[in-house]
Amino acid sequence: MQSEELVKLAIAALEDIKAQDITTIDVREKTSITDFMVIASGTSSRHVKSLVDNVLEKVKEKGVRPLGSEGLDTGEWALLDLGDVVVHVMQVATRQFYDLERLWQGAEQSRAHHSSEQLNPEQE
Repeated sequence: MQSEELVKLAIAALEDIKAQDITTIDVREKTSITDFMVIASGTSSRHVKSLVDNVLEKVKEKGVRPLGSEGLDTGEWALLDLGDVVVHVMQVATRQFYDLERLWQGAEQSRAHHSSEQLNPEQE
């Protein structure tokens, strides 16, 4: 599966269960580790886990085997390594603190989904 198709699949899986503020960062010119990063926010630890589980389920249905995952036990920040695509799902406060978008500033970024809802960082 091409990395662009994998990005679309991951975004669709995240949108299925209402991920917030989905952003894609093209890092092909910045690193050899991966081609794209998909970053999304969840509203609670349970939501973060559900989002990553849904992405995992959808990519496995298409025959993609993840290389690894991290953070599923706490649900504050979960990472799913799909090789050419790395999916980060975080609670809002964690995402604001680590600010991966700023870290990868200069790489092409695009928003897949805009939510009009304001999230409360204290929300669990």
